Amino acid sequence: MQSRELGKSGIAVSRVILGCGNFGGVGSAPAFFGQGTPKKEAFRIMEAAWDLGITTFDTADAYGGGCSESWIGEWLATKDGAVRDAIVIETKTFNPMETGHDQGLSPTRIQRQIEASLERLGVDSVALYMAHDFDADAPQEETLGAFEELVREGKVGAVGASNFTAEQLAEAVELSELEGLTRYEWVQNSFSLLDRGDAETVFPVCREHGLGYEAFGPLAGGWLTGKYRRGEPYPEGSRMTQRPDGYAEYAADATFDALEAFEQEAWARGVSMAGLALAWLVATPEVTAVIVGPGRAEHLAPVHEALALELTAADRSHLRGLFE
Repeated sequence: MQSRELGKSGIAVSRVILGCGNFGGVGSAPAFFGQGTPKKEAFRIMEAAWDLGITTFDTADAYGGGCSESWIGEWLATKDGAVRDAIVIETKTFNPMETGHDQGLSPTRIQRQIEASLERLGVDSVALYMAHDFDADAPQEETLGAFEELVREGKVGAVGASNFTAEQLAEAVELSELEGLTRYEWVQNSFSLLDRGDAETVFPVCREHGLGYEAFGPLAGGWLTGKYRRGEPYPEGSRMTQRPDGYAEYAADATFDALEAFEQEAWARGVSMAGLALAWLVATPEVTAVIVGPGRAEHLAPVHEALALELTAADRSHLRGLFE
């Protein structure tokens, strides 16, 4: 599998990244800690991802209340030095580790959280570290100063931002240049055929400053897999029955019309809807890497399809047009 450098960080990530947000929970939501993907299956997923050529694992301190980082660390401990050296870990901080615990990007909290993350992961440093969200209560220059310190100490190779708007990202980059601080080298945001807002806002900032872009939510919470059907109840245990926030707007006739047309496009190419949706992202020039978060090892099958499918610019434009 090909790799791409994230911004000007000098660090390369695999074209597809394993999202470990469901290990031991459902993202960073404390209400779901202890649920999500169980440990045994998480190990199967990491093994299957490695066999597929995925060498970058994405996690966060709050995923599963710390389970995600801990399980990655335990899996790494079973591997030889060559595998451990090849795996690029990216983790994040902002969200609370439990209901009522502190959150944010203050310098003291960042220093505390990275130490805990490194301990859970069983490593001395991580290649990539991110602000998991924008913190309106912490001045960006203070947060960037804290990240600068982590880079100087060798605990972090490069830093990025997740869930930032174009304005927040541009401000951070400009502050870094003005103050001579380490800058965000990439942004990790939601992007898919059903969620293309960043194309008009964040992409221009990335182009101007040479930043990388990682797309999470490539299947729009399962909407691009054919899981949800017009007039049918949502499958038990699906994202729409657990955490529908951000996806409820898709439950409209226009979306179902687009999905039905998209399903025909996938059928004509001999791939699944998920495989075609991932292929569209992989072929998007502005997208450095795509994050997939399978609930089972078998859910990595669409990655095979996506990597084998070559889409032209005309193909991408046509598929995008289905959803406009």
